[in-house]
Amino acid sequence: MSRPKGGRSQSRFDHRPEEELVTAAQAAALLGVKRATLYTYVSRGLVRCVPERGTKENRYVRSDLERLKARHDARAGHAAVASGALRWGEPVIDSSVSRVGAEGLAYRGHSAVTLAVEGRAFEDVAELLWTGALPEAATRWPSPEPAFPPSELAKLLPRGTPPVAALSSLVPLWGARDAVRFAAPAEQERARARRLLRQLSAWVCVANAPGRVTHALNEPTVAQSLARAWNTRVKRAPALLDRALVLCADHELNVSTFAARVVASSGADLYACLSAALAALSGPRHGGACDRVEALLVEVGRPERAAEVIRERLRRGEVITGFGHQLYPDGDPRTPPLVEAARAVNSEAPGVRIASAVMDAMRAAGHPPPSVDFGLVMLAAALGLPPGAGATLFAVGRSAGWVAHVLEQREQGHLLRPRARYVEPAPRPTGGQAPGGA
Repeated sequence: MSRPKGGRSQSRFDHRPEEELVTAAQAAALLGVKRATLYTYVSRGLVRCVPERGTKENRYVRSDLERLKARHDARAGHAAVASGALRWGEPVIDSSVSRVGAEGLAYRGHSAVTLAVEGRAFEDVAELLWTGALPEAATRWPSPEPAFPPSELAKLLPRGTPPVAALSSLVPLWGARDAVRFAAPAEQERARARRLLRQLSAWVCVANAPGRVTHALNEPTVAQSLARAWNTRVKRAPALLDRALVLCADHELNVSTFAARVVASSGADLYACLSAALAALSGPRHGGACDRVEALLVEVGRPERAAEVIRERLRRGEVITGFGHQLYPDGDPRTPPLVEAARAVNSEAPGVRIASAVMDAMRAAGHPPPSVDFGLVMLAAALGLPPGAGATLFAVGRSAGWVAHVLEQREQGHLLRPRARYVEPAPRPTGGQAPGGA
């Protein structure tokens, strides 16, 4: 953090309204220091303080305190603390792309939920994430030509290949065709990202309906491309797909975004970064959670079976995917706009009725509210989208955030290379008995 001449901190001038503030007592306790030491950190520009209106008290920016504490712990050799930081811990990378806090999710200071429910287009939000400025006029990206003949490429994919798996196969091929993919000035990279996201949205149907790809590419927006590729007949589909894409556009340092940043730090091209992110997203504890939610709704089958299926799963000690989020103890704020949209567009769709019954059964059993994965699957059911659509909306939407973090990582310029804490291997069992006994 820079300081003006004379050594005084700029802390009073660069506080963003959405940043969480704490009192001096709380700040000193968080750092484990006396107040005099806290004031020293402020004077050195390491912690920002903000005068509280109407009083002589100051408030201190919590993210600065957390960052400073993490650095002190790392320098002191607190390996356990550093290790814990990689498990839903404090941020390990400085980022201005998005923030998850008590007030919800914000993209560059703009509420993600507000952007979604007010009907901002996915392209506008992507540009906000990439540039820091929300476009005043509606953004339109050029329609690219198909990178390959869709029918020929479809022959290489087994029929029924899930859309995310198909996209994961396509992105490296698109990269191989881009002769200047390592030319990465920011504006060129943003133009490349616009083409890539347009391709992603149109090719989601390649495994089952390759004939729609070219028509989808000719649609003016990403949401309309998806609607055409999936052949949904709901008139409001593009607007509701935009809502889903915007709510998925970024979410701080989730697993797939962290993967993209690690790869970007090595100097790899944009296609490689997105390929790594898609690979991470496919896991059942990340974007693949949507597929497990779909499987749960299929198992339930009818709304009246929801309570029984939930009860039996809980009796067996099974985890029911799609409920609760560690960053949102009071409920994922991205989910209600999706649930409301699903019920508004087609409350009588079988999938919507089953999902509603599952939500009721989980609430009655005392479990937390549904996560965004559940909301995506419910909206996909309302729109009559094919299996795998929930995870695909997650992937296409999150690709905007991946690009933003790749651009930011390149600006920061450092290699992400955590250290390992060596531990002695556990002794192997003897006597030929497999672990776990009988």
